[in-house]
Amino acid sequence: MNKAFAIVLIFILAFNTSKAQAPILPGAYQTTQYLPLLKNKRVGIFTNQTATVGNIHLIDTLLKAGIQIQKVFTPEHGLRGTADAGEKVNDEIDVKTGIKIVSLYGKKSAPDSADLLDIDILLFDVQDVGTRFYTYINSLQYIMESAMVNNKPLIILDRPNPNGHYVDGPILEKPFISGVGKQPIPIVYGLTMGEYAQMLRGEQWMKMDATKATANANWSLTVIPNKNYDHQSMYTIKVAPSPNLPDMASILWYPTTCLVEGTVMSEGRGTPHAFAYIGHPSIRNQNFSFTPNPRVGAMSSKLYGQTCYGWDLTKAKPPKDKIDLALIVEMYKSFPQKDSFFLNPNSTDPTKFFFNKLVGNASLMQQLQNGVSEAEIRKSWEPSLIAYKKIRKKYLLYKDFE
Repeated sequence: MNKAFAIVLIFILAFNTSKAQAPILPGAYQTTQYLPLLKNKRVGIFTNQTATVGNIHLIDTLLKAGIQIQKVFTPEHGLRGTADAGEKVNDEIDVKTGIKIVSLYGKKSAPDSADLLDIDILLFDVQDVGTRFYTYINSLQYIMESAMVNNKPLIILDRPNPNGHYVDGPILEKPFISGVGKQPIPIVYGLTMGEYAQMLRGEQWMKMDATKATANANWSLTVIPNKNYDHQSMYTIKVAPSPNLPDMASILWYPTTCLVEGTVMSEGRGTPHAFAYIGHPSIRNQNFSFTPNPRVGAMSSKLYGQTCYGWDLTKAKPPKDKIDLALIVEMYKSFPQKDSFFLNPNSTDPTKFFFNKLVGNASLMQQLQNGVSEAEIRKSWEPSLIAYKKIRKKYLLYKDFE
């Protein structure tokens, strides 16, 4: 090998290695990009326990920088991330700072005009996990709609998506719009919050009065991007985004096992490994067992106090680039009473079944009941996924995985 060429090759390899090892830094770390935009402004922040800069919460970071925080708005699970899934959270005054905390997962889901009257600019920073049924993307939409209607500038401090390295699952069909799915996107949509915000705006998916939308067409939306991140990154979350996603095993399995919430089986709530412990007392072909019981963030759920047999997914490797549909098929086949596998809303209306709301259609339930193969089910997803990926490409801020 030519010596000069060898030296160049070594330099290139060293450069690429150092680049690959560069730490991923969320948007909140890029303080020089957004602190000047907040200076001398009355700031409203939508956030929770995940908004950290190093080991310091964003609220403390802003206060130390002399930023005036007028209000803090919070999503499902509250500011500290300890409330149960679906539990309504009340407004309060933060004891440490005296700042008013307004819950947007209680009496209302979005700030109203009165909430924003004394606010000049809004800041959004919440860690998402990249699935349609995780409610923080709904909160993002509500904040955007309120900000646009009231013509309040919005800054999104982007964070990496731990499931942002693939796209998979059926597209939500309109009859199945609910609190666990509002837009025609797949279960795993492969976007960061900043990218998804641009999609919401670009595809005109936000709900608002047409007159106000036209009047505020020049409304200011700013995304502070992540540093050293792309859609091939395997990002590790350092702060649990919600009480039942305690670790990366749960987060990576969540796109698959959240579907278990629509069945009579336990999805592991009430254990240290929600969404990674799956089972039911009637399962007979699995040796692993667990007993769910009340705990912080999961005070009530299915099968508490009962021994469940099933799957310990903390010992299994999550699929890298797809929902583990084969596992869902296996769980259905392992359940002895097929006609009672899905939670029954005492209705024949397919849109009332929680499993269908999570999936986004009635087809998967029917396919499982009819014994359709994994390959055939996936084939049925392909046309709409191809169409979605074309839309998605328009809003990417980072290098894609394909």
